[in-house]
Amino acid sequence: MSTTRTCRFPAFAAVTAVAVLALSACADPGSAASGSAAPASAVAAENGVTYNLSPEQDRVRAEKVAEIAAQVPADIAADGKLTVALSPFAAPLAVYATDDKTVVGNEADVAQLVADKLGLELDLQVTSWENWPLKTQSGDFEAVISNVGINGERVKLFDFAPYRAAFMAFEARTDSDITVNGSADISGKKVAVGSGTNQEKILLAWNKELEDAGKAPAELQYYGTDADTILALSSGRLDLNLSPYPSATYRENTRDDLKIVGKVNAGWPSETLVAATTLRGNGLAEPIAAAVNSAIEDGSYEQVLERWGLAEEAIPESSVVNAENFGK
Repeated sequence: MSTTRTCRFPAFAAVTAVAVLALSACADPGSAASGSAAPASAVAAENGVTYNLSPEQDRVRAEKVAEIAAQVPADIAADGKLTVALSPFAAPLAVYATDDKTVVGNEADVAQLVADKLGLELDLQVTSWENWPLKTQSGDFEAVISNVGINGERVKLFDFAPYRAAFMAFEARTDSDITVNGSADISGKKVAVGSGTNQEKILLAWNKELEDAGKAPAELQYYGTDADTILALSSGRLDLNLSPYPSATYRENTRDDLKIVGKVNAGWPSETLVAATTLRGNGLAEPIAAAVNSAIEDGSYEQVLERWGLAEEAIPESSVVNAENFGK
């Protein structure tokens, strides 16, 4: 049986909760899963994309770039592998294929391009969202490519090589008349959000805005599984769901009962990017950023994003973000 937790967060709790969530937030791919236990191998979407969810991927590949490969720290390059973690719980970012064991999606494809450029074999490791920070610090993962956004707490521990824009989407039933442009639009609404995500961080801050203005906060609701979240939204038990924009776009284009009714930068009130995440100071972020730039230049990066319907989230260039240059 699924569980649902409903909370009205008081203003004083928002600041504390935001601080606690800052490291693990933005954005749990699992909070935006398609809700389909057995996806079709080829999903034709209204946006013209046919999503290949079979284990036979025929991924876009790239050639090794010797000068970039030479930048990889010796201790990382020694085994000939690039160990990359991701959480396969949300199409089109990362999800299990129809064989229930092969990981497919945009994040896996980006990881493959980076590994190819660095001349390393890709070693994909599956992790739950909440475990990637500790396992990256412990050395189990050399990089995380799993819709991780850059924020002020993370740069204290990790370095980043951006590879995609970072947005969140409010989604509702197609018959809803709700439009979300700011906190006033969610007052009193029932909103689903993943625990420990940047979505939750944003909603906590918006609820504080509402309470400071004397308005009713949103009722934040947490479900035991992602399928339950989407079921609750489509059945009318929720007004809204806040999830990563790529997954909301996927659902809007592959279902007839849900639509996007608002869009917000994942770094609200500032802006942020999605980035490959490495241990601070280990020297890997620099060659990864160079690999992304090489893929941008040769067109393979664009091919990967177009393949998964994410062309509008392309960035023109990757540049390392760390504690020294964050916010500058």
